[in-house]
Amino acid sequence: MGLSENNKKILLGPLGKNNPISVQMLGICSALAVTSKLEPAIVMAVSVTVVTAFSNLVISLLRNTIPSRIRIIVQLVVVAALVTIVNEVLKAFAYDVSKQLSVFIGLIITNCIVMGRLEAFALGNKPGPSFLDGIGNGLGYGLILIVVGFFRELLGSGTLLGFQVIPQSFYDMGYANNGLMILPPMALIVVACIIWFQRSKDKDLQEK
Repeated sequence: MGLSENNKKILLGPLGKNNPISVQMLGICSALAVTSKLEPAIVMAVSVTVVTAFSNLVISLLRNTIPSRIRIIVQLVVVAALVTIVNEVLKAFAYDVSKQLSVFIGLIITNCIVMGRLEAFALGNKPGPSFLDGIGNGLGYGLILIVVGFFRELLGSGTLLGFQVIPQSFYDMGYANNGLMILPPMALIVVACIIWFQRSKDKDLQEK
């Protein structure tokens, strides 16, 4: 059985017109910090998607039993528990990437995308749509990270996922990697280019 139109909008909206980074301007800090290489960008994207989806699900299930005065505390406990699980899984199965991401996995706890979806959606909607909303926003966030990581690693190091992509013959002819691409300011510039491209193609976003 397929998704209803509303659920499709909830799931797919963050991939385009409601992207958390390029439209809502959320989660930009981590987008700048973990995208010098493609692999950590992918792992961070998956981690945030898992945490956002399941925290939305749990909070939605508990929404009618959480006293409003302690809702932020409950949300932080749920997110912290999920982040701890994700962090331990990464240490067990992807230790090198876990070291590259360092503190940024732990900082998912305070990621404004995660907390924002709990407040804006999970507390007021049923578990099914809340889970889809978490997946959609995680994927929307991850899409930007992967695009930025792709161009920064390709142009900055000549590799993708650690494998040499630009042929050695190019270097023999004088080609040189752009060292600026692996510096944090270039991540901001690439994100800005994505925002410009998206808004130039969508008249609705030009008014925001």
